[in-house]
Amino acid sequence: MLVTRRLAPGVLDRLAASCAVTAHDDDLPMPRADLLAAARGSAAVLATLDDVVDAEFLDAAGPGLRIVANHAVGTHNIDVAACAARGVVATNTPGVLTAATADHAFALLLAAARRLGEGERWLRAGRPWTWAPNFLLGMELSGARLGVLGMGRIGRAVARRAAGFDMSVSYHNRRPLPDQPDAQWLPLPELLSTAQVLVVSCPLTDETRGLLDAARLALLPAGAVLVSITAGVVDEVALAAAVESGALFAAAVDNHVSEPEVTPELLAQERIVLSPHLGSATVHTRQAMGNLAVDNILSVLGGNPPLTGV
Repeated sequence: MLVTRRLAPGVLDRLAASCAVTAHDDDLPMPRADLLAAARGSAAVLATLDDVVDAEFLDAAGPGLRIVANHAVGTHNIDVAACAARGVVATNTPGVLTAATADHAFALLLAAARRLGEGERWLRAGRPWTWAPNFLLGMELSGARLGVLGMGRIGRAVARRAAGFDMSVSYHNRRPLPDQPDAQWLPLPELLSTAQVLVVSCPLTDETRGLLDAARLALLPAGAVLVSITAGVVDEVALAAAVESGALFAAAVDNHVSEPEVTPELLAQERIVLSPHLGSATVHTRQAMGNLAVDNILSVLGGNPPLTGV
């Protein structure tokens, strides 16, 4: 079987104890040609979000491929229909990264609202400063209205954390959720127009791609803060323009449309906090993700159903 990226400590050892493994021992993704060549003849592939699993990949792997285990909760890199048509199981790693990603979303929210990135850069640059009543004033989060776009596992975890800041919570999903009595479902335009803080955590699909364009971003109240932890849902150029104009107070982005490249307009804005896709980046969580991918592989190769099939 093939492992396409260096894994968190201990994960590969579990797999190697049960399977003959070819592992790409690097933090960088495999070049496409190398990936296709390495997949040839594999019964299982443990893939990451940078590995596009499409018809070409499946052809290269050959008819012996039984499972592609994605080391991620997202599956936009996998042609699930093509896998199903060939009898290849596709799996992901839901649940185990919820807490870490929600923590990171709130860290980004705090950093953007309280201008922590600007303050750190100020000090590291050696610029003169002194405490002053108007120095780097931020936005108060306590008591603010939080809007969550995408009330899945991560969105719900963000909403739970908001309770500690006495924030009221509204959300938008395709339909209201009966198990969220402390959060109010709103149509998307109303959610946007009332959210002082917006966290974008919905999955990237054909329906959500580019959903928050310039026109919808303009619905947000003046001085709002937006945090995006899903690449492709927010128009990054439009987001940068909204911050530059002052329509939005600040923003934060963790997942980027053209990773590892970052949209230049985002980089140019002091009030946009940027992180390099760190939502699940804790030792515990990355080990849990890797181990769940391994569990899926061992289950399917053992003739059993996957634990988290998609």
